[in-house]
Amino acid sequence: MKKSLVMVASGLLASALVAGCGGGGASQSGGSSGSAAPGAATLTVSAAASLTDVFNQLGKTFQQQNPGATVRFNYGGSSDLAQQIVNGAPADVFAAANTSTMATVTKAGLASGDPAVFVTNVLQIAVAPGDPKGIHSFADLTKPDLKVVVCAPQVPCGSATQQVEKATGVALKPVSQETDVRSALSKVTTGDADAALVYVTDVKSTNGKVEGVDFPESSKALNQYPIAVLKNAPQPDLAAKFVALVRGPDGQQVLKNAGFGTP
Repeated sequence: MKKSLVMVASGLLASALVAGCGGGGASQSGGSSGSAAPGAATLTVSAAASLTDVFNQLGKTFQQQNPGATVRFNYGGSSDLAQQIVNGAPADVFAAANTSTMATVTKAGLASGDPAVFVTNVLQIAVAPGDPKGIHSFADLTKPDLKVVVCAPQVPCGSATQQVEKATGVALKPVSQETDVRSALSKVTTGDADAALVYVTDVKSTNGKVEGVDFPESSKALNQYPIAVLKNAPQPDLAAKFVALVRGPDGQQVLKNAGFGTP
């Protein structure tokens, strides 16, 4: 009988120890049990797909600078992200690839303060290494049997493409219109397309998997990227700190290294 009581007591003690360890570093969402570490918080950032690599890097820096904080990114086409926010999707920060998609959020009264432009970007033609199809200009994208991919018109990279078409009088006949710039880029990296209109930063992010062809008409469609803390941000203080990192010298250096231009 005594032996049984000792075993029960040991089992209870072990259970208590396990329960006490329940809020370790792997817990990011902080469930209803309240096991998350004191001060832990998740910052949600909705950002244009073209910002994926640099924001992932800045997210790690931000977490190092703010112990206990976790950054969760939601990447996609800016127009889709803006609509998600208008429809009530929870987010703390929104970074768009052009000012018109940010306007969707500001006109709905969902931005806290005025958005700030933090970088610029321009289009570039992504082709296979060595440019096997001999694409040297924007007009070359109209060559017969050439498979060209662009972004959908409502997406910033698609809107920029339309601006170039209007400025040059060259009308493209793409085989597909993608929902975001990284989807367009992937069509070239996988060999499903001969060329895609993406940003210079996207080409650079592939580390040689595609080659970039510059064209002077890209200057007709300079994209300005605005960022804002959202009015109903669950983590407004962390949101402000993240925006400060992006706009500060450390963030700007990372963005410059990735090929983004200054505002």
